[in-house]
Amino acid sequence: MKRRKFLRNSSTVAAGMLSAPLLASCNETTAAKDTGKTPILPIAICTWDFGNATAKAWEVLEKGGSSLDAVHQGVMVEENDLNNSTVGNGGRPDRDGNVTLDACIMDKDGNCGAVLAMQNIANPISVARKVMEETPHVMLAGKGAEQFAYEQGFEKTDLLTEESKQAWLEWKKTSQYKPIINIENHDTIGMLAIDADGDIAGACTTSGMAYKMAGRVGDSPIIGAGLFVDNEVGGATATGVGEEVVRTVGSFLIVELMRQGKSPQEACEEGVKRIIAKNKDKQDFQIGFIAINKKGETGGYCIHPGFTYRTFTKEGHINNPSDSYLKSEIQNSFNI
Repeated sequence: MKRRKFLRNSSTVAAGMLSAPLLASCNETTAAKDTGKTPILPIAICTWDFGNATAKAWEVLEKGGSSLDAVHQGVMVEENDLNNSTVGNGGRPDRDGNVTLDACIMDKDGNCGAVLAMQNIANPISVARKVMEETPHVMLAGKGAEQFAYEQGFEKTDLLTEESKQAWLEWKKTSQYKPIINIENHDTIGMLAIDADGDIAGACTTSGMAYKMAGRVGDSPIIGAGLFVDNEVGGATATGVGEEVVRTVGSFLIVELMRQGKSPQEACEEGVKRIIAKNKDKQDFQIGFIAINKKGETGGYCIHPGFTYRTFTKEGHINNPSDSYLKSEIQNSFNI
């Protein structure tokens, strides 16, 4: 028996010790909350202009598939794209020339799985899902994650493409590390979806900052930082310089702000402002957040202009320019 099933079964037995009247009361309360809800149309949303990814997610949702399958298959499109040097196979290496990948996934029930600094496996999001579904753990890292992947049937793959190798060799001539705003050396794909049943799931995957120190892990595989989902409220995911997102537990913060009544847009704006408040003398980096609530409303916000996010619904497939903190500040200073 899988450990997760054992834990669930144990919880069920414990729940059976409660009195019948109490259980009946809980059921009545839940039913009352569900009464009168407006049906939710399926939707997929992701960071940046990854149109092929949201198209794949929508294909799953349109056929009645789950939000979990939608985000999984959606972000995997980018992991498999050798022309995308920020995610999966073909990602930029660390400063030692090794491609290390991070990913996490979270379902409607709060189950989650993640892999960190994993090498030689092309689809970290699939391994993260296996961690969630086949182990009692949430995170596996490094060689442990890689070994687990092999045990689950994943094949060893050389992730360093010739293009990424040549870019790394060119970088080594100076070995100067400085993330550039909106340049694709740290652009994660984070995706959220709501299916026809109104259930929310999310996924996040990246090869991390190009030419990072060996062993560096950003926010992307960290539940609560790079991604967080609460099926009663909504979900959020992040992109940009992960260290700054980790320091504010950004995605969890945004979901909690929505729980308190803020819209996804308002919550994303507050999340960015929290980061700015901790970096008053340092604004030469980019952070972008996207969020979705239980109603299917979305929002996005960033520090610098240039961040966009894709949405796919029955109403269309749209690349949305995000509002930005610095642009807003400039406009306010001139009363525009």
